[in-house]
Amino acid sequence: MILAFFAVFGLLLCSGLPIAFVLGITALAMIAMFSPTPLLMIPEVMYNSLYSFPLMAIPFFVIAAQFMVRGGTSRYLINAANCYVRHFWGGLAIVSVISCMIFAAICGSSVATALAMGVIVIPAMMARGYPRSFATGVVAASGTMGIMIPPSIALILYGIIVEESIPRLFLAGVFPGILEATLYIMWIHWYSRKKGFRGGDRATAKETLEATVKAIPALSMPFIVLGGIYSGIVTVTEAASLAAVAAIIISLFIYREVKLREVLTVTGEAMKSAGMIMFIISTAIVFGNWITEAGIPARLVDFAREMNLSAIYFLIFVNILLLVLGMFLEVVSIMLITLPIILPVLIHLGIDPVHFGIIMTVNMEVALITPPVGLNLYVLSGVARAPLSEVTRGAFPFVILGFIEIAIVTYWPQFCLFLPNMLMPK
Repeated sequence: MILAFFAVFGLLLCSGLPIAFVLGITALAMIAMFSPTPLLMIPEVMYNSLYSFPLMAIPFFVIAAQFMVRGGTSRYLINAANCYVRHFWGGLAIVSVISCMIFAAICGSSVATALAMGVIVIPAMMARGYPRSFATGVVAASGTMGIMIPPSIALILYGIIVEESIPRLFLAGVFPGILEATLYIMWIHWYSRKKGFRGGDRATAKETLEATVKAIPALSMPFIVLGGIYSGIVTVTEAASLAAVAAIIISLFIYREVKLREVLTVTGEAMKSAGMIMFIISTAIVFGNWITEAGIPARLVDFAREMNLSAIYFLIFVNILLLVLGMFLEVVSIMLITLPIILPVLIHLGIDPVHFGIIMTVNMEVALITPPVGLNLYVLSGVARAPLSEVTRGAFPFVILGFIEIAIVTYWPQFCLFLPNMLMPK
């Protein structure tokens, strides 16, 4: 049975089919061959898997991200950040990191963050004499913070799968997100001094004030979303819908970058992206149900017990596994494939699910800038019209920094758990 599973899954994956079809067809074949479950139950399982109130947060955050990308938010954030740090060595590159960090706290999507920032920052960096590989690498890596800085679509999905508190996961992602930005800025500053990438002139007080005032509507978004969640006024799903409404209002009436006639078009584009995620989720739930029914997680727990496997060695193995999978699959697929198998072992070894959620997310951040399927690499390759190899070369130092962050997050649990334990104890 296990050999048949790997044969079918591997063959379909190598065929180039979308991952949703790979998961769905594999589950269908395994159930048909090895399970007494009637095949007519599969559509019902797929439908019921999407009948979840927390899951509704995903399409709302996707809508918010789409309107923020189209509504000029990124330009105002970049202008404001530019006034504060452009005079440092590598100033524009640092602007990219800070802007991505703030934009990530608005939309929760890595690809949307990289796209929104890349369109503006990369041409500006190249005009200032930065190499294209460096410019694309900085934005590709900085965009990955979209799945770590709360609110994060990846953490929402993880919380739903493992039935863990999403607000606690958001809090756990704060310090790792800040650490990531700090590592990037430190390396950019050192590299820029080495290569002579001087900053621009220091902004005047008037210029800084004007840019900050114009950025206030965009800067208010994280406070609206996270403030609503942690004050107890709204749930995560209600906060997501509030973010979508605020993004539409800001884009239409404040920045006026989106016309009224474009609202349905932009919303439709967002729904296509959200629909793709939902389809992957529904087929992956069927896939996960078969894996559980086949007893694979139970066998893995027995193996860990027989080997007397410690939490540290298990986490080393999982980190390697996630990094390898990240070279070939995208974030949502990896989470949905691995978590049903790994979760029972986490419980057996006493690993906090919130801590592991951050470990997995950091791994997924590295996966987004790791070839051959690093989505951010492809996005920035298209934006800059640069060969994929050039973008990959520029992102490589940030992959190394990602390994450092993985080590810190994995083996220092309190670095992630301090905030949630202090503000939202179980």
